[in-house]
Amino acid sequence: MFEDHRAFIHLGTNLGDKRKNLKTALEHLESFSGTICSFSSIYETAAWGKSNQPDFLNQAIELSTKLSPFELLYELQSIEQKMGRARIEKWGQRIIDLDILFYDDITIDYQQLTIPHPLIEQRRFVLEPLLEIAVDLIHPVHGSSIQALADSCSDQSQVLQLRDDR
Repeated sequence: MFEDHRAFIHLGTNLGDKRKNLKTALEHLESFSGTICSFSSIYETAAWGKSNQPDFLNQAIELSTKLSPFELLYELQSIEQKMGRARIEKWGQRIIDLDILFYDDITIDYQQLTIPHPLIEQRRFVLEPLLEIAVDLIHPVHGSSIQALADSCSDQSQVLQLRDDR
């Protein structure tokens, strides 16, 4: 019997109908990757890393999955491709971006997959949605809770929680 694993996924989009993109990605995730246990509100933020592009909508989810980390990565990349994501430039515009933030309490450092996702502690647009669903989650490398990481985050970008009118 396969064991259920706990994964936290970050969703981001800044092209097209952004709310619809998030909803479609959530539907795909639940159909192919596992069960969504919790999800954050939707947050609007300016682009990070490459600022001359449209604002992003961001969301975090907790997923219960039987997939291995690499199988989950494959499924996330498959969903991105089905939704029309084109990987043209690093931190560029995208219809959808799905990143594994945490997977149980493991660490992985391979060229194609790093868990926990790098730079979580430097990205307010990742931390704010996580605070809503995993405030006490401990980062397995830093040994700090999401709350502690958010409290010490140097990124002062505005992260605006949107009204929930799905």
